[in-house]
Amino acid sequence: MIAGQPSQVSTHGVYAAPAPITAQSFGLGLVWLTICSSSVVFAEPAPYDALMFGLFALLPLLRLTSLSTGVFWFLVAWLVVAAGGLVASMRSVNLDVSIKHTLITIYLSLSAVLIAAFVRKDPQRHIRLIMSGLACAAFIAVLAGALGYFDVLPGTRDLFTKFDRARGLFKDPNVYGPFIVPALIYYLHRTVTSPPLRAIWNLAFVAFFSLGLLISFSRGAWFNASVALLVYIYVLFIASQTHRQRMKLILIGTFGMCTAALTLIAAMQIESIASLIGERASLSLSYDSGPDGRFAGQLKAFNLVAANPFGIGALEFGRTYDNEDVHNTFLSMFLNAGWVGGFAYLGLVLTTLAMGFRQALRKGPLQGISIVMLSAFAGLAIEGMVVDTDHWRHFFILMGAIWGLILANKRNQPQEMRPT
Repeated sequence: MIAGQPSQVSTHGVYAAPAPITAQSFGLGLVWLTICSSSVVFAEPAPYDALMFGLFALLPLLRLTSLSTGVFWFLVAWLVVAAGGLVASMRSVNLDVSIKHTLITIYLSLSAVLIAAFVRKDPQRHIRLIMSGLACAAFIAVLAGALGYFDVLPGTRDLFTKFDRARGLFKDPNVYGPFIVPALIYYLHRTVTSPPLRAIWNLAFVAFFSLGLLISFSRGAWFNASVALLVYIYVLFIASQTHRQRMKLILIGTFGMCTAALTLIAAMQIESIASLIGERASLSLSYDSGPDGRFAGQLKAFNLVAANPFGIGALEFGRTYDNEDVHNTFLSMFLNAGWVGGFAYLGLVLTTLAMGFRQALRKGPLQGISIVMLSAFAGLAIEGMVVDTDHWRHFFILMGAIWGLILANKRNQPQEMRPT
């Protein structure tokens, strides 16, 4: 028995000492803490980055990763993006800025590879650990955002809001809002698949995350959530084995939409929310159109991509050719990394979606979480067409997790996963 620890009684009536903390359990705890800290991005580098650098050394040392040919090719694809970025940076007027941006891209891509290898090692245990960390991070972000937006405590409004919009622990509401979507879809899935009493508890979390999403007043986040929700409903519908399951999904979906509508109506009774919703709900705001607007800038970026096969260097567009960034991740990657790096990035996103969809249709204990991950990543990938998401940490977390699930599935073939 360990000194100073109370004894425990086993199911057989025999006293047993509590299990000691092992190196691997410490490593798993550090992974959870790292993912949970991903919502704290007041300044960069963020706490997540410091912890992630520790995981690069610790996880392989503790044998909490599993390498394979698939992990190797995932790494190679990101190295192609990195090589393109370094070549393009040589053509940049602001060399130091472009190099720094490219190095951050390399670090984040390596973190995705690490997460893929981590999930592949023990998919059932590790993917739920990651999702738990993301859900906790989103809860902390929404709690901070709500405290600031509703001015619950003195000083919190200035700290947790920006332009009268909730931003939580992020620098920008347009990053805070999309960060909530994976947790929202996760708790929606738990609501759909839980018994009635537990479903009500999970539905309370859905409402909480929906409120956090609403007060971000981010059109991109709303678009992201809509895409993720549609993908989730579609995949779950076609994956359902019986008409009864499909009917249950339809009924819950209808109830959810009615609840969302009533929540929105109630929120509109608050004047500050109503005015901002009216302003932000427009498909095109003043800074979107016109010769100096976002859409004109994207057309200019497209022409630059066509004329510069080796790219122009990261962040060069907003500093030299226009008054702001491209607001389109795919165009940005072609500018940042040239045609080779841009197509490699596009291929990575499309491959993740295609193989993730296939994984989500595979029956087994990982199907539910696979559907959640695919749906959240799909919303984020589509949002990348209107926002620069290339350095959003949860983009790389989701992509790495999906690849880990895919590669774990390949490792287990031809054995069929047992249903829970």
